[in-house]
Amino acid sequence: MAIDTSVSEFEYPGEEDVGTPAKPPPVWRRSAWLQPNVLWAIAGGVIGYLIGHWLGNVIASGYQQVQSSGQNNVAIVLGLSLGVAGWLAGIGALTYPLAKILGYEPSPSPPQQSWVRYFRMTEDHKVVGWQYAIGVLTFLFTGGLLAMLIRTELLSPTTHVFGPGTYIFLVSEHGTVMMMMATSAVVGPLGNWLVPLMIGSRRMAYPRVESFSFWIFMAGYLVILSAFFFGGFPTGWTGYAPLQTQANGGMDSYLVGFGVIGLGMILAGFNLAATIINYRAPGMNWGRVPIFVWGILATTALLTLATPTLVVAGLFGILDRTAETAFYVNEHGGSNFLWQNLFWFFGHPEVYIMALPGFGIVMEIMPVFTRKPLFAYKVAAAGMLGVALLSFFVWQHHLFQSGINPDMRPLFMLTTELISIPTGFLFLVTLGTLWKAKIRFDTPMLFCLGMLFNFLIGGVTGVFLSDVPVNVTVHGSFFVMAHFHYTIMGGLIFAMFAGFYFWFPKITGKTLNRKLSKWHFWTFFVFFNCTFFPLFLVGILGMPRRVFEYASNLQTLNDISSISAYFLGASFFFFIINVVWSIYLNPHPAPDNPWNSLGLEWQTPTPVPWYDFEHIPVVLNDPYHYGEADAPPVADLGKVLSAVGAPAGSVSHEDLGTGVEGDGDPRPPIL
Repeated sequence: MAIDTSVSEFEYPGEEDVGTPAKPPPVWRRSAWLQPNVLWAIAGGVIGYLIGHWLGNVIASGYQQVQSSGQNNVAIVLGLSLGVAGWLAGIGALTYPLAKILGYEPSPSPPQQSWVRYFRMTEDHKVVGWQYAIGVLTFLFTGGLLAMLIRTELLSPTTHVFGPGTYIFLVSEHGTVMMMMATSAVVGPLGNWLVPLMIGSRRMAYPRVESFSFWIFMAGYLVILSAFFFGGFPTGWTGYAPLQTQANGGMDSYLVGFGVIGLGMILAGFNLAATIINYRAPGMNWGRVPIFVWGILATTALLTLATPTLVVAGLFGILDRTAETAFYVNEHGGSNFLWQNLFWFFGHPEVYIMALPGFGIVMEIMPVFTRKPLFAYKVAAAGMLGVALLSFFVWQHHLFQSGINPDMRPLFMLTTELISIPTGFLFLVTLGTLWKAKIRFDTPMLFCLGMLFNFLIGGVTGVFLSDVPVNVTVHGSFFVMAHFHYTIMGGLIFAMFAGFYFWFPKITGKTLNRKLSKWHFWTFFVFFNCTFFPLFLVGILGMPRRVFEYASNLQTLNDISSISAYFLGASFFFFIINVVWSIYLNPHPAPDNPWNSLGLEWQTPTPVPWYDFEHIPVVLNDPYHYGEADAPPVADLGKVLSAVGAPAGSVSHEDLGTGVEGDGDPRPPIL
């Protein structure tokens, strides 16, 4: 007698096996006006802050530091922490675990197509990608506005718009906001939107964790912004002690904000890694994974391994400021070098958290516009993993000037220069793809070429900075700041816009205006270089960072940089006008595959349905066989495993070369 032992996706063996029907748990349902959304999140955040601030005043009203400084760091930290908890409760991030704890089954959340889904928790990775896009642009706008204020102050060496305290706070807030934006600029919007599609999955491994990571990311943004209400912080984005322990209440916003965003980064990295490793479609072995996905995978390793160090470092700083510990206080047995080591153990891998996804975008796009296979695919993947590994061995080159043991300098000079080897592999892969190619100069390709030009300047100047004598000479000057902006803004932001223009037709179903797109690129590229290249010269001539008075002979170079910065900011209006024009004012439907790309994400309908793929595709080849007349197809979207209806024996797991079970879309419980 044949016995059917199959269990469907949402059915589990229970008491019915022994003849007693299982009693389903009650469903937790709420009225429509109680459904979580952004308004409830704001209300929850305000209520949580007020409760935390009151509780902090009760706990720490007798502390000596409160009496002497006039501020209550305990109240600020507890207020911000409970404010974040209230924000998450209001947005619905705590609904599922609380329902499970209380024995309820959360009410089902069917796919929603209205605009409301963008303002609440969602299990659709494409909606989360859009949410991240808006969040990243909000960060970018805030940081850019602060940059305009900084450059306005530097128009004159003697006439001042702000006082020294306000100026250093603007510099600190600008750096902090932009760095936190950059960590999620690609991983957040494009990583969440594209990775499941590019690997042939219907969703992320843990959709609720994915949505949670976004909303806690935005909570961290609001916490960092709250420093305006507590007097700011004077440390720059690096938060160095002992300034950290001496600063006013704005420093609490910095430390709590870094911890909150760090938690979101860890969860986002873990979720993306779990998705890439476990949810690849049948046939997608590691030799067929798109190079952009390799970039995201290397980045997730850095997110999950480096970011906890930042969270712990911030916790130590909070304890120093609230519980009177002495982790970073020299006179009580601590060490401010501890903060520098912990911070940069995260801080330098963070640079590659920004750079690796950018290179992944460029190497994903270039074969499409050169109609050539990606040059040295395996070298590119190995280069990304090599950069990720070596990035953990270079952090102390940031401490060459800090008084560390001089015997350590040659070691870290060597490791810093060694990391240029796998980075050079990535650069050579792009040059090899361009070699003898008939390039199609559409806007995505222009941004890719702009990224390579800028990153080359940033990389070459970085090699100089890895050398101890040069580093000692220019450390703390505008030379370092210019190098950093060429590496991150000139690399990451250009790559981000390349990806945006490339995948915009698939993401929105609309076609962008080509003239406005190219106007955006050329103004952005020209004024970016006019803004930051003069700062190399300013730095070599001895102007330090974070000062608002400088030698009068440097005014001309500073004025060129400041005026160019205004035009650089204005170039974003071409981008904004183009998006609004193309989506709302004069929309034109985009074809399913306007670039004739072989990527799996382009084989779906436009716009992409909420379930992504009607059937899990079977991957037959890598997506880079451009220009080959007899190249086999990349995937078969109609062929599925027997678990979802294909004829038995039509395809086997051994033939596909992957350990994925069932229909290629294993579904652990949604968390």
